[in-house]
Amino acid sequence: MQRRRFLSLTAAGAATAAVTPTLAACGADSGSGDVRLKLVAADYGDTSTNSSLNYWGDLARAFETKHSNIKIDVNVFGWADIDKKVAQMIDSGDTPDLVQFGTYADFAAKGMLYRADQILSVRTQASFPTAITRAGEVKRVQYAMPFGASTRLLFYNKKLFSEAGVLKPPTDWDELQAAAEKLKAIGVKYPYALPLGREEAQAETLIWLLSGGGGYTDGYGSYMLDSPENVETLEWLRDELVGKGLTGPTAPGKLNRQDAFNAFTRGEVGMLNGHPTLMQQVVGHRIEYDVAPLPGRDGPASTTMGVADWMMAFKKNGHRKEIGEFLDFVYSEPNVVEFCAKYRLLPVTTEASDTMRRNDEYKSLWQFLDGLETAQFYPFDKTSWAKVNQKLRDSVGTMVAKGGDPSTALGEIQRAADATENEER
Repeated sequence: MQRRRFLSLTAAGAATAAVTPTLAACGADSGSGDVRLKLVAADYGDTSTNSSLNYWGDLARAFETKHSNIKIDVNVFGWADIDKKVAQMIDSGDTPDLVQFGTYADFAAKGMLYRADQILSVRTQASFPTAITRAGEVKRVQYAMPFGASTRLLFYNKKLFSEAGVLKPPTDWDELQAAAEKLKAIGVKYPYALPLGREEAQAETLIWLLSGGGGYTDGYGSYMLDSPENVETLEWLRDELVGKGLTGPTAPGKLNRQDAFNAFTRGEVGMLNGHPTLMQQVVGHRIEYDVAPLPGRDGPASTTMGVADWMMAFKKNGHRKEIGEFLDFVYSEPNVVEFCAKYRLLPVTTEASDTMRRNDEYKSLWQFLDGLETAQFYPFDKTSWAKVNQKLRDSVGTMVAKGGDPSTALGEIQRAADATENEER
């Protein structure tokens, strides 16, 4: 979600989350439980008022009232710190029982995690949508459980579209380019905002690669970074959007996702790819906007990018039964709905999804939910993904700049990825 990610208070993802001071709290201390589980979770809030510490603290107390023999110690850290904090805990021998954040492959590869079927009830495990379940698997075995998800759609400023004479949202790349040209002609600062800055370049890139018929991996899970489809997509961006001055005054490689979102809330952006959190950020800015399916090369894109963060259970302390009881409670329908409603994320269980679809209060999320079942996720299952992700974030902006060479740059990343994969076999 990578600071990612969904919240874009971001790396990655998802689907950008808040960077806050370290927070920590214990579950209810009344009585002495037979087992004490240590939970470490990422903070999705941006203030002390909406910190995830409050959500997990309430959830822990509710669970403990029904399970007097189990106590939950809750530790919440901002996205900027949580990776380091978890590593320090493990290195010092204080391995948590549960960790909720953005990556899991390294832990699974080292044999540190319980399989999902070792801890979850059949009902809970079966409640995850297929696409998300697969994203949490390593060699077809699920180790990571999704926790909050997001998909992407095209956001567009209805007022600016009307002023520019754009009658409907674009459905393919040619229409997107034509709309951007009309928006530029009336002086819109960012006709199409293309955030390829380091904050979340890997996300915007994947959105475009998918819409061009490519992606990061093929149907067998192998990297296809330098595929003809991917090269052609980035060349089109370089020549037809960036090269024609349709992406605004800030070079895409210097434009971060949150900066693009902020510009949208100021009425400076005609259109951009976004996730549900942008709807929350627009509130109070008097921006007339709507969302539409992502434009593809020759028509609406057949899939969108999905981002998920993960829950994982560590074996070291041996609390398999108690972990399972707590997670079944965490993933119960009312608790999933409460979390998603609070942070404008998509539910990761079918029961919670059905509940939100039946309630008009969540109608703005329905179109994002539609894409979740077939969404394409980052290759979270690969321990090499961290290195590939880093290289993409560092270089994609240069690829689409004047004089950029997507074929050569993607080829270099592909060779590095293959080498890393071969080392791990």
